[in-house]
Amino acid sequence: MVSSPHEAHHRIFQENPGLFASAFRTLGIPFPEPVAVSLMDTDLTEIRPLERHVDTLLRIDLVDGGSLLLAIEAQGRKDPDKRSSWAYYLAHLYAKFRYPCVLLVVCRDKGTAEWASEPIRIGLDKHPSLVALPLVLGPHNVPMVTDAATVADDIPMAVFSAITHSNDHDIAAILEALAEALRATDADAAAVFAEFTEAGLGATPAREIWRNLMGTGLSHFRGFVAESFRDEGRVEGRGEDILRILAVRGVAVPEEARQRIAGCKDLAVLDVWFERAITATTVDAVLAES
Repeated sequence: MVSSPHEAHHRIFQENPGLFASAFRTLGIPFPEPVAVSLMDTDLTEIRPLERHVDTLLRIDLVDGGSLLLAIEAQGRKDPDKRSSWAYYLAHLYAKFRYPCVLLVVCRDKGTAEWASEPIRIGLDKHPSLVALPLVLGPHNVPMVTDAATVADDIPMAVFSAITHSNDHDIAAILEALAEALRATDADAAAVFAEFTEAGLGATPAREIWRNLMGTGLSHFRGFVAESFRDEGRVEGRGEDILRILAVRGVAVPEEARQRIAGCKDLAVLDVWFERAITATTVDAVLAES
């Protein structure tokens, strides 16, 4: 199970895909002009027993007609196994989609960010066959936004900054600016950003500062995104259960049908498919229109 800060640190890119543009400007990296950003299935499983899931995956369509994939990983601590996974993600995505692939790792402490920034070299020391160079956002390069007017110009980036600097001694100033900006923001949007901030701060003193700043107003926001996280987990789990039942029963599932099941976000529809999967002899019978 991933932690709430982990979820918030990458899920904010799902709720606000345009955040990547601010992130790349922060890194000082030129980026082609996008025309569209699409969420993609995060399941990178190739062999059934070895499941791999990237945290967030975006397809970015560019003004010149090309596309690239942006894989976003939230990393809370050093984990040697992750480096091989990241290399796998990039190789798998390129092999599957033939798009240029970019790996962005977001961290909440400097030590983890420095570790994540190290090149991943596969092969000979002096002539590696594959080198992966993650882009990393962390406390060392994400600006601390402490001015409410600046926050209002780019609230998603300000929320991301607060989450990233949750352990910083200046976090109170960041949260004060964010709270002021959210009070002047559309209520529905403020609810989402307030919940992301609370979830992202995790079990830190900053969370209590945030709750005190928002006061009773936060009670209207609390639970909005948390419920979304729970619902999404139920949806993903239901799709996996359907595919697992069909596999155990020996029912062939073509790739198109697999993607349809994995990509379905309607829990009611998934429940119907689940019941059918128990007895159906073909995947078409499972997915048939009612």
